[in-house]
Amino acid sequence: MRENQPAQQRKSKKILIQEIEGREDDSSKETEAQQTSRPVQPSEKPVGGEESSATPAERGNMGNAQKKPQGRGDGGPHSESNNSHHHGGHWRGKGGSADKYKVAQESKEKVANGSSKRGSTASAPGDQSSGGNGTPSGATVNLDAPCGALPPHLSRLKNEGNLLFKNGQFADALEKYSQAIQGYTDAGLESPDDLGVLYSNRAACYLKDGNSQDCIQDCTRALELQPFSLKPLLRRAMAYESLERYRKAYVDYKTVLQIDISVQAAHDSVNRITRLLIEQDGTEWREKLPEIPLVPLAAQQHRREQPPSAEVLQARAQKAARDAERRAEVHFTAAKQEGNEFVKKGQYQEALGKYTECLKLKPEECAIYTNRALCYLKLDRFTEARQDCDSALQLEPTNKKAFYRRALANKGLKDYLACSSDLQEVLQQDPNVQEAEKELEEVTVLLRQSLANNSPAKPRKTVPITEVDDDADSVVPNSDGNRRGDDVSINLRPTNAYDFGQSLSAARCSGNAAACAELLASTAPESLPRFLSTQLDGQTVGFIMQALDSHLLEKDPDLVYRHLSHLHTADRFSVVLMLLEKDERRHMTQLFEHLAATERGGFTRHDVQNLANKYI
Repeated sequence: MRENQPAQQRKSKKILIQEIEGREDDSSKETEAQQTSRPVQPSEKPVGGEESSATPAERGNMGNAQKKPQGRGDGGPHSESNNSHHHGGHWRGKGGSADKYKVAQESKEKVANGSSKRGSTASAPGDQSSGGNGTPSGATVNLDAPCGALPPHLSRLKNEGNLLFKNGQFADALEKYSQAIQGYTDAGLESPDDLGVLYSNRAACYLKDGNSQDCIQDCTRALELQPFSLKPLLRRAMAYESLERYRKAYVDYKTVLQIDISVQAAHDSVNRITRLLIEQDGTEWREKLPEIPLVPLAAQQHRREQPPSAEVLQARAQKAARDAERRAEVHFTAAKQEGNEFVKKGQYQEALGKYTECLKLKPEECAIYTNRALCYLKLDRFTEARQDCDSALQLEPTNKKAFYRRALANKGLKDYLACSSDLQEVLQQDPNVQEAEKELEEVTVLLRQSLANNSPAKPRKTVPITEVDDDADSVVPNSDGNRRGDDVSINLRPTNAYDFGQSLSAARCSGNAAACAELLASTAPESLPRFLSTQLDGQTVGFIMQALDSHLLEKDPDLVYRHLSHLHTADRFSVVLMLLEKDERRHMTQLFEHLAATERGGFTRHDVQNLANKYI
């Protein structure tokens, strides 16, 4: 029932709110401690009740259980047109007379006025400011306990409403609060705090019943009587949100946080509504908000509380980190499983997106790179497939699946030498991989055809070379550009990767570092990575380092520096670098030490040091 206040009472009055120790007079102290707080979803109609105003953490638990809404909260039996009948019995539903209620011992103790202290978990709606005696164990609830400045008959109505609310009989509780409000008006009382509590309690009943419109009206009246009262503000915000009036809900939630920053439900709601307002109003959403009132310091509860200790802050940070890790793990597992399902169905584009999502969460997961490489192969995106296999091999240098799929990517890119090298690596690890064996046979044929098409019209001549006691002058190049030896020949002017590889292999097999140095001297440094990409391994790198150090450095240090500036850009070089033996690393370190000590050359010691960081 709506009260008809005299004109002088309906006028808004400015009330000075002062904090009084021990006064927790909102009936909200009793209902919400036993309910689970959860954020209000935009599609749901939140319902209200009274929460415990105990510790800051407990005050943050302001969310309420859901009750089936009635439309958008602007209709139903609690609408404005029906308010005058609230006291006439139309709300009788779940219980009979409140005089006959009996409750368990725990409930009785919580209902008794003044029995709960700050920090308790009282849950039945009742005025905790009256200071009445607690109910003895096993006794009947004292429904006649005094409530603030209310006369006995109004105190009884309020206590009955509190008990009905606690028992979930929200319609009957609403009727009791309405009778108390009407009785307050008829008696001409002057106790704004008590009247504000009654309006706030009745608003909680409306919110529980999904009647958001009437909840807003009662909360507004309560706030006129008790400005910046926390619970009416929060209930009104929830009612606004249920009606999708997001701007007003945002303002009320932000006001709640000014009063008590520990209300987690308000934080969650602000974050949720912010996203909705950005979608609704775009980047200028803040300009369309109503003005957010400035809460006076006297009403800001969190300013009167002690800040959390370092241990509490550390525990919170650790918990947040664990929660974030768990969420990321769940997200990763779900995305990986979805990607695998897409692969089974042949939906490789969709699977690719899921694997990419996984790598954002765990960029060091080798299996995801090989899985995504498979998707790239199926989509004929060979370059991306090879890059993913390279990444997988950096994480696991012996990953057989990565070698095999990189071989397929190289085949698609018509790099048959690299493809053959990767397939041989697969068969070396597992000779029983029949797919790799078949691919190698096919690629060998393609490689021969490619070499035949790229060979010069006139076949090159090979001249044997001899190695005599490391004396480079004893091995003299022939007039056709070849070096002679006892039974091997080295082409010092290779025109393609195959010729270079054959010459380098001949020099390495005979241990002729001088021939290798001359081969490098006749090779453009920018061509070296391309020539080495098909046969790069640790022994080859070590042999090149030895040749550069012992034979080429003294003659042309600039050329050595340029070769080293390009060598590290060769394919798979980073993988090979991890597999170098101890002696090969020693040769590399010595080369850079000698190069840094060289006084002539178009580079500085600092340049050499920066280059060495890419190798050592």
